[in-house]
Amino acid sequence: MKIVDTHCDALYKMQEKPDRTFADSIELQTNLKRLRAGEVYVQFFAIFIDSEVDSDQKFQKALNQIDIFHTEILAKNSSMKKITSWKDIDRLKEHEIGAVLTLEGADAFGNDIRKLRTLYQLGVRSIGLTWNNMNLCADGVGEPRGAGLTEWGKEVVHLNNQYLVFTDVSHLSERGFWDVMEIADYPIASHSNSKVLCKHRRNLTDAQAQALFQKGGFASVVFYPHFVKDDGNAKIADVINHIEHFCSLGGVEHICLGSDFDGISTFVQHLEDASQYQNLINELLKHYKEEEVRGFAYQNFLNHRPGC
Repeated sequence: MKIVDTHCDALYKMQEKPDRTFADSIELQTNLKRLRAGEVYVQFFAIFIDSEVDSDQKFQKALNQIDIFHTEILAKNSSMKKITSWKDIDRLKEHEIGAVLTLEGADAFGNDIRKLRTLYQLGVRSIGLTWNNMNLCADGVGEPRGAGLTEWGKEVVHLNNQYLVFTDVSHLSERGFWDVMEIADYPIASHSNSKVLCKHRRNLTDAQAQALFQKGGFASVVFYPHFVKDDGNAKIADVINHIEHFCSLGGVEHICLGSDFDGISTFVQHLEDASQYQNLINELLKHYKEEEVRGFAYQNFLNHRPGC
């Protein structure tokens, strides 16, 4: 069954060690060979800038990762196709994999609208306003102050709406989350689980999840074990528990998958890289109707794309 995965960190990993070849590097959990084996149909590639990078160098670091996306992933692998319009996904051929650029944290563009527009023009189709720390848009979940969106942060959300770009609430402070819910047309949580089942600060409360579903957005269940179980010892059944809990909140048509592969170093048993995606699908088919599993795997995402 084909898969849409709304978050991976392969670009950051490839930037840190340029000799990692996208086609088959064993160090990449989302290399092309593994994406094919896992039947991944669309893969989101996050641009992530380490918080320790000097602010005047962050935009250049982002451009470097975009260059890697074009030269190492697209140019050297003809089956990888850049998604610049959400309708491009419908034009993918059977052997092709859609590749979507995303931004994890607005630090890359600071408060410069020209840089933000450049990222849109280069193909960024989802923007997470923060990582765990604060920036000029908002506070992340790791910021003790817990402030919401700044006026500039609200302007960014309005621009996302205008450009048909997702606003990603994963990593955002809770107050920031509620600010996004008021103004975003296309809110998502690209890689977050239920805080009821795992108390990690990165997960969503029931109120947040329900608000996201009611807004027409979606939550992508993430495979990082410490977001799955409090003790970090997670199996596929534990991932399914998060899906079931979100279903109980009315989210059956608003649940997707966001692995966080290449951004994690510990793994759910039998879900260690993209090639093992069908292990999850096979287990889901034991508990849900095939139509519902197709929803989780790819159809819910397709149904909630901007402009579709």
